[in-house]
Amino acid sequence: MLRMLTLIALLMLAPAHAEQKAVIGQTAKMTVNEAGLVYQARIDTGAGNTSLHAYDLEIQGGSAKKMKDNVGKLIWFTTENAAGERKRLSAKIVKTSTVSNSQGTETRYMVEMHIGFGGDIRKVKVNLRDRGHMDYKLLIGRNWLKGKYVVDVAEKRVIGAMAPISILETGLIFDTRIDTGAVENSLHAVDLKVENGVEDMEQNVGKMLYFTTANEKGESKRVHARIVETSLIRNAQGSEVRYMVELNVGEPGREYKVKVNLRDRSKMTNKLLIGRNWLQGHYLVDVAL
Repeated sequence: MLRMLTLIALLMLAPAHAEQKAVIGQTAKMTVNEAGLVYQARIDTGAGNTSLHAYDLEIQGGSAKKMKDNVGKLIWFTTENAAGERKRLSAKIVKTSTVSNSQGTETRYMVEMHIGFGGDIRKVKVNLRDRGHMDYKLLIGRNWLKGKYVVDVAEKRVIGAMAPISILETGLIFDTRIDTGAVENSLHAVDLKVENGVEDMEQNVGKMLYFTTANEKGESKRVHARIVETSLIRNAQGSEVRYMVELNVGEPGREYKVKVNLRDRSKMTNKLLIGRNWLQGHYLVDVAL
């Protein structure tokens, strides 16, 4: 009898647990309460923290030489959404955040703000960054999503913010960042050599390319693949053109062919980044996994 009661209790609890997490798409209209503005936000499982467009930063009473010594002070900044609506705000600096990308690292101030949509407005730490040249002035990171949402860039299987991913052509497993903020997959690649290559990257499309890749364990492999196109990548530091090849990428035993851009990711923690072109139509992303 006790065993039967336990089973019934578990069955009653399971649906409630499953319903705790809602599904959110790759973009959403989000309100920042303190600004009174609505932003079209990018939902980005590759970002640990939420990031808001902010410029003309000014520390009340003057700034210390080291950014971390300004924690606890009031910071003034201007934010603006894609519609050109702007607001001058002030908030207390609660910490600093060091952000890594393919160009290196930078430190940003973090404040607490109330962000969300509909009935789900929550206070979350936000880093302040000039995103004036970016398409999305608000980026929603894992600290807002965690425990509340799974991200659906189209559908189906559930994957976490990190996952072991195989590339058949390399025979390697990568400790991979799953990044809904990235359009494309990106693989660490160095020593690129194009057969009969010329300086103009566009003219090398269709030619064979040799490159060396390595995973987080330092295991390396020399790979050759055909260049299928070039890709213009924009980030906080500007833009760059990268070669794209087709490789069989996926969870071990579930690989499928997809386009991957090649980039020297030596300074990055994760040597493979999975973007929306691999996720779309196949996966939901749950950053709590």
